[in-house]
Amino acid sequence: MKTPFLPAVAEFLKASPLPHFINGRRHPGGATRAVINPVDGSVLAEVAYGSETEVNQAVTAAQNAFPAWAARPAVERSILLHRLAERMEKEAAVLAQIESLDVGKAITATEGFDIPFGIACIRYFADLATQAQYDMPLAIKNIEARVHRAPYGVCGFIFPWNFPFDLLLWGIIPALAAGNTVVVKPSEVTPLSTLYVAQLASECGFPAGVVNVVVGDGAGVGAPLTAHPLVRRMSFTGSSEVGRKIGEVCGRRLIPSKLELGGKGAAVVFDDADVASTAKQLAGAITFNTGQVCCTATRWIVHEKIFDSLAQQAAETLKATKIGVGLDPETQMGPVVSATQRDRILGYLSRGKAEGADVVLDGGPAEVRDAKGGFFVKPWLLAGSPENVCCREEIFGPAAYLVKFRDEAEAVEIVNRLDYGLANSVWSTDLARANRVAERLVAGNNWVNAHNVFAYGLPYGGVNRSGLGGGVNSPATFYDYLRDATIARPLA
Repeated sequence: MKTPFLPAVAEFLKASPLPHFINGRRHPGGATRAVINPVDGSVLAEVAYGSETEVNQAVTAAQNAFPAWAARPAVERSILLHRLAERMEKEAAVLAQIESLDVGKAITATEGFDIPFGIACIRYFADLATQAQYDMPLAIKNIEARVHRAPYGVCGFIFPWNFPFDLLLWGIIPALAAGNTVVVKPSEVTPLSTLYVAQLASECGFPAGVVNVVVGDGAGVGAPLTAHPLVRRMSFTGSSEVGRKIGEVCGRRLIPSKLELGGKGAAVVFDDADVASTAKQLAGAITFNTGQVCCTATRWIVHEKIFDSLAQQAAETLKATKIGVGLDPETQMGPVVSATQRDRILGYLSRGKAEGADVVLDGGPAEVRDAKGGFFVKPWLLAGSPENVCCREEIFGPAAYLVKFRDEAEAVEIVNRLDYGLANSVWSTDLARANRVAERLVAGNNWVNAHNVFAYGLPYGGVNRSGLGGGVNSPATFYDYLRDATIARPLA
């Protein structure tokens, strides 16, 4: 099925090569890179490809814009943010199509989740900025004292390719609302919606230099951004391996860093769980965004009494999932983002089998009509020993590994055996047990009878190998972007 691009999308892509956005205007670069359509391997657009030169220009612009932006009353920043949300709402269909094209995800997901949830982020933090407490009195004997909260300055952001629109807004909106300016390095694989958002912000009245975007790879843009002496705070979302390197650089520079890293989420399913409902929800968790979700449930720790039943019902649900072109409204699961990612996922399937895993549902490349050359894979399920590579390592695709357990203590031990700590879930009709087990699982987020639970005001973050330095989506996120300054006057 061929779905035509919306006129605004076609016009946006036609401006290829798409430039960086620095100091309130489009900024062309020398080198360019192709952005590939995951559906068929064709070129969606060329984008400017930056280096330390563009990073220096963007950080300087952000530094110059910071004093005036920080000095604006919070209500004025809030008004601009609400204006941006309103503009995005008017262009929601355009944003949804750009995101679907860039990542390959189903248009129903970008229309129904990604775009509206991102817009809600803007409104949440815009309102929070006007309600926040910027001065906290301290009860100290013979001293008039308070803690004053002030923005840091230039904040650097490095984002991955799986949720470019939402992760961009989860990161930069609280920073902007708190009075900081930002320099963003989107993934060079999926930079399109980020560039579009930067242009919208400018058109909505954001001052030049407040929002800057430089496209490029980790070595050319990410490293100089992290090491730049004018950057006062860093945020990185991505792999644990790269997160460690960024944390080391920030540690040497003595600046705070927020690291949202990988995961290997577990779902603990007890024998009293609703098997049909749980199987359907867990199958949906690994097909959501084609499994390219760091917090999703990829280890299913299932009680031995219901193991076969749950595995069979999940496999039937996965076999019925419609794989197709992202812009097709009937598609339930699109391609993965790149040939590299497809090969990685299929490589894990081969390695898992070679290590002796039982095949519950076999995978492999998927053939999709009208999408020759696309990066499509079938969902798959393996089972067996928790020592299998597919149970231990993050795959980032539509796959899960099933392990049997006998009792509560064994289930907890299997989950906590890995050093990841992002998100797990517990499935049981016994809520006392579900909550007791959730408290014992080592992760930043443990959900009950659901997986991938997100809401503004609900903190989300990781521990151990899955991250540090704060989370997203809550008041704590906003206050992360304000530094504390004690102000005191001795009393006579």
